[in-house]
Amino acid sequence: MGEPLTQRGTARDGVLDPAAEGGPQPAVDQPVEDPVPQPHPQPALAGVERLSIYASPQAVYSYPDGRKIQSFLKRTDAEFWRILDFTFLEGAPYTDADVQAARAVAVINETTRHRFFGEKPAVGGTIEADGRRYTVIGVVPDVSRLRTAPFADMWAPVTTAKSDSYRRDLMGGFNAIVLARDRSSLPRIREEFNERLKTVEFTDPRNYDTIVAPLDNKFDAFAREAPFSDRSDPSPQGWKLRLGLLVAAVLFALLPTVNLINVNVSRIMERASEIGVRKAFGASSRVLVGQFVVENVVLTLVGGAIGLVLAGLLLRVLNASGLIQYADLSLNLRVFAYGFGLALLFGLFSGVYPAWRMSRMHPVEALKGAAR
Repeated sequence: MGEPLTQRGTARDGVLDPAAEGGPQPAVDQPVEDPVPQPHPQPALAGVERLSIYASPQAVYSYPDGRKIQSFLKRTDAEFWRILDFTFLEGAPYTDADVQAARAVAVINETTRHRFFGEKPAVGGTIEADGRRYTVIGVVPDVSRLRTAPFADMWAPVTTAKSDSYRRDLMGGFNAIVLARDRSSLPRIREEFNERLKTVEFTDPRNYDTIVAPLDNKFDAFAREAPFSDRSDPSPQGWKLRLGLLVAAVLFALLPTVNLINVNVSRIMERASEIGVRKAFGASSRVLVGQFVVENVVLTLVGGAIGLVLAGLLLRVLNASGLIQYADLSLNLRVFAYGFGLALLFGLFSGVYPAWRMSRMHPVEALKGAAR
């Protein structure tokens, strides 16, 4: 399976910046096979398996039986369905022929099917939206709004737009998805893509003389929105966010660790008499350290289990709340394992030092400490 990348763009401060409102039109910088005619065709990018363009979702309204229904409509090409992995509950996606002919067909999600057709099959039915009547040819499960590339309530061919200005305009509310053949191809694809952007002819070079359209994966695209990212630099910005997250994680973990050490020292001091008696009867420092470390690890495991249960309950509440449209959040066990491993590491560290310190006390001193 290839590596998906996204590309977006807009104009800002004399630079065409891809990280905000929509990317350059395919007629300029998306020169692979595409149902939209291109005035300057170019060969496909090396290492690219598939490429798709799609418009940003727009709110459209329908009035079936006097009811007002708002839906988000996204116009795409046919490659969109070949890159993204949708499961069809009914029907099938539209094809290249549908896009070329600008047929008024649509794929809808499960919620939209229920709103318009109830429990009846939707394929073959029609929905009037954005001033046009679309024939439903497919139904897919709801897609969370957090998944920005595939999210929509309705999908229709890009050629069904009211205006064909997107064929000529340099900028517009369009994004692109590139599916690379493998991860190793990504640097080469980015380099060639950026070289091609340098050949773009600007209609108004007095205002804009540079175009920036980075090919980012989801993490890099998110990182590009951060204040410390350079949005005029097409190179990936994810490393900055990773570094920031690493520093923040260390700082946030260090303070609880210091607090845990203090708590463990106090807890062990309360057991000074037990330590003194056991050392008097021949208990070694190794045995005492092992006992206190095991106790600390058990407490960490119990805390991790409680955290796992609470996280699962919180996600279920969030999914049911409707705060995030079509949210289907679930526990990522791999991420939980990383976090749990880190907590276990700090739990061990916070338990070893107090235990080692107390195990070195002389039995008489330990008993005196308990008496005090």
